[in-house]
Amino acid sequence: MGRYRPPTEKKSAYITAEGYERLQTELQQLWVRRKDVTKHLAAAAAEGDRSENAEYIYRKKELREIDARIRYLQKRIPDLTVVDQAPANLGQIFFGAWVELENDDGKQLTYRIVGPDELDPKQGYISVDSPMARALLKKHTNDDVNVLTPEGEINYLILNVKYS
Repeated sequence: MGRYRPPTEKKSAYITAEGYERLQTELQQLWVRRKDVTKHLAAAAAEGDRSENAEYIYRKKELREIDARIRYLQKRIPDLTVVDQAPANLGQIFFGAWVELENDDGKQLTYRIVGPDELDPKQGYISVDSPMARALLKKHTNDDVNVLTPEGEINYLILNVKYS
């Protein structure tokens, strides 16, 4: 059985200025960490039998993970478009907007529409590629939005749109 995986859907190439800085910083930190891991790997390899050397096996795995992330970032960063200006119409939802919503139960939610590389649900950051963000784009304050979720369709009222 092969390891074929169908190609994934291409991610949007948009990112906020803060997200771009985070990725650049992560790449620099990975190169520093890689030097340290390589040094420990060489020390573990010098201990002898590598087949039963847990330190060597662990460091090889760690180095593979670091190299994979570095490769990804080196390919992804040049393709990104930094969006650092607010749109002309501040009342309409576009990339980078903070959106305050209220569902039918009266529960209020706040999301920021960001690039797929900045996704962080704990902070309320949702990907521009997500169904929620796609439903919100180009809407205005006081518009109703229907979002199709696995649990069914949910209706939201847009309370506020702001760009920071």
